[in-house]
Amino acid sequence: MSLSLEEELGTAIVHSPCWENRFWAISKRALDVIASALLLVLLSPVFFVLSLLVKLTSPGPALYEWKVVGQNGRSFSSYKFRSMVVEADQLKASLLATNEMTGPVFKLTRDPRITRVGAWMRRYSLDELPQLYSVLIGDMSLVGPRPPLQSEYKQFTEYQKQKVAVKPGITCLWQVSGRNKIRDFDAWVSLDLQYIQNWSLWLDLTILAKTVVAVVSGSGK
Repeated sequence: MSLSLEEELGTAIVHSPCWENRFWAISKRALDVIASALLLVLLSPVFFVLSLLVKLTSPGPALYEWKVVGQNGRSFSSYKFRSMVVEADQLKASLLATNEMTGPVFKLTRDPRITRVGAWMRRYSLDELPQLYSVLIGDMSLVGPRPPLQSEYKQFTEYQKQKVAVKPGITCLWQVSGRNKIRDFDAWVSLDLQYIQNWSLWLDLTILAKTVVAVVSGSGK
């Protein structure tokens, strides 16, 4: 029998009491299903246009398979619109020395692997839209800690692994708290743990509202 995350880490992870409340848990899942299903239908023309733009401006598939780690360390695949050249994963090794984020996560503001259309999509977070399907099927939530890549999770400390105690999300506290200015991965994890410790449906709605403002303003990178 596999160990729970808390048993694996040997420590209790502090949760908001709302996580244990059946009404609030069901409400969060209902919001995820209704919103993701509605957006997938309403934005289907946008999906078509973005797919076409990616295909016409850069060789390779329109979607990028994102292999990540979800709740309690469970691996799964999600998808984004491809915003980088097809050989981006292979080129990453040559860019590690320029990483702007301390810790196992790679972040580079002016990443040469990003295509012109990719940069535009990232500015408005349009590349994230296919993850709505992951929300619909239950691998992700609209709001929750961002899922780490499987390769990144292997390098996590026990402190950093606490961020996968709950279902990952498309948007999170980090993304609406000056994500482009945060360079310390542990500071990012601290925000994720604040979310886990203080979660409520109202907090989710607040983060979603701030996300809409950030997307419309084009503050993504």
